[in-house]
Amino acid sequence: MSRFETLEDFPGQTAIARRKAPASAPLACLAGAAWPPLLLTLPFWPPGNWLPGLEMDWRLTVLLIGLIAVPAGLWAVTTERARAGRPGTRLGVVWRFMLYGGLLAAALQTLVALTMTVQGWLEAGDLGQAMGATETTLLIFGVGGLPIAMIVGVSYALWAGLCVAFIAFEPKPAVRDRLGLMPGR
Repeated sequence: MSRFETLEDFPGQTAIARRKAPASAPLACLAGAAWPPLLLTLPFWPPGNWLPGLEMDWRLTVLLIGLIAVPAGLWAVTTERARAGRPGTRLGVVWRFMLYGGLLAAALQTLVALTMTVQGWLEAGDLGQAMGATETTLLIFGVGGLPIAMIVGVSYALWAGLCVAFIAFEPKPAVRDRLGLMPGR
C-alpha cells in the first residue's frame, strides 16, 4: 500500500485539460444529468403526471433542472479555468460541482418555500389563517425540506461532477523540459 507523502499522491490530483473531441462536452452533460436514482425509479414508480406544471412528478422536475444545471456548471468551470487556471484537477472539478449543486438546491428549495408561503397568504381568508399557513409552510418546506433538498442536490452534483471530470477532461500531457529550466522532481 502506497503512502501519501505529498498532496500530489492523493487520487484525483493529476493536472487536466479539456478534451478536444467536440462531442465530449454534450456527452458529459447528458451523462451528468442522468442521475441513476432518478432513472432507476421511473420504471418502478411511474409518474402520475408527465406534463409540466404544478402537479408534475418531482423526479422529472429534478431531471429538467439537471439538464439545465449541468451544462451551466460545465460552463462555469470552463470560464473559471480560462480566467484563473483553477480547478486544475479532476478533484477540483468535482468539488466545484458539489459546491454549486448544494447552493443551487438550497436556493431552489428556499424559492419553493417562499412561493408556497405567498400562495398561502393569497388563499387565506383572514390574518390568522395567513399566519398559520406561513408557519406550517416554512416549517415543512423551509426547516424540514431544506436539509433534504441540499442532500439530494449535493448527491446529484457529485454524480454530475464525476461525469464531467472524467468525460469532458483528460489528463494533461507532461511538458518536456527542453531548455532545462524546470525544477526536477
